[in-house]
Amino acid sequence: MRSLIEVQRKLLPELLSVMQKRYQILQYIRLMQPIGRRNLAVSLGLTERVLRSEVTFLKEQDLIDIYPSGMTLTNEGELLLAELEEVMKEVSGLRLLETTLKEAFSLSEVVVVSGDSDQSPWVKNEMGRASVSCIKERLVGEKNTVAVTGGTTLAAVAEMMTPDSKHPDVLFVPARGGLGENVQNQANTICAKMAEKSMSHYRLLHVPDQLSDEAYRSIIGEPSIKDMLHLIKSAGMVVHGIGDAMTMAERRKTPQADLEKVKNGHAVGEAFGYYFNHQGEVVHKVKTVGIQLDDLKNNKCVIAVAGGSSKAKAIKAFMQQAHDSILITDEGAAKELVRDFN
Repeated sequence: MRSLIEVQRKLLPELLSVMQKRYQILQYIRLMQPIGRRNLAVSLGLTERVLRSEVTFLKEQDLIDIYPSGMTLTNEGELLLAELEEVMKEVSGLRLLETTLKEAFSLSEVVVVSGDSDQSPWVKNEMGRASVSCIKERLVGEKNTVAVTGGTTLAAVAEMMTPDSKHPDVLFVPARGGLGENVQNQANTICAKMAEKSMSHYRLLHVPDQLSDEAYRSIIGEPSIKDMLHLIKSAGMVVHGIGDAMTMAERRKTPQADLEKVKNGHAVGEAFGYYFNHQGEVVHKVKTVGIQLDDLKNNKCVIAVAGGSSKAKAIKAFMQQAHDSILITDEGAAKELVRDFN
């Protein structure tokens, strides 16, 4: 396939650019359908005149339908888009980025989606779609428990979740307590939405994420909380985000003394209440209720979902000690990470 692509690149370079443009149009329609032509043109940075001709072509090929409410993909369009994905990864260089990052961090798999979620918010939905596919492919057996964290990226994963007839008994649980942030971005809300969209089941953890020593000892001694924590820690799959260290410290309303530890330790990334420096070393740990780093080593399938070029340092910090896990990211973050290795 690669040799054919190279031949096309030399003899018909305009063919590949047209393919990429039409692929991106179909990809965006799939994510946002039904969508109007004007919104689509603005989102993709195309003029309405250019988009009009492309839409006409795609309609003639029976790849999209056009309704008063907006454009949607036809079954033929869905099939073509799925078949094109592998080809377009080769054409755009995403496959090389995936291989480079997989080897650099010793990961079991890396999935890179096109775009930069810092520049185009819809790219988070594409990461969400890739995450859902990854989750479904790795569910094993009749009963599965999936622990999920909070954040805007995981909220996008929840939005893209769909029913799975092969695994009707999935149980979604929050990987940690609430951060006191926007309710739609809390782990409890996200796990409930994933269950609702996949027609599965969920359990909730009604405790704050960050606690004093006294409150922590008191709460984890409660029988109902103890049972819930056992269920969470025994989950066979963990899906989590990776945060920028200072952003997460501010969201947690971190006390000044601890904030100084984060700053003086040159922390750049955060996950599960752990703050990591450039070398992937833990420089500060928040006492949280939920999954701890050691829990990730117990034969779990661990999927990290994070993107945006601004998140590259945070991703690198965490992934240096997350060997054998799966990373789902975007082109913006992937290119920054690879640039660091060169």
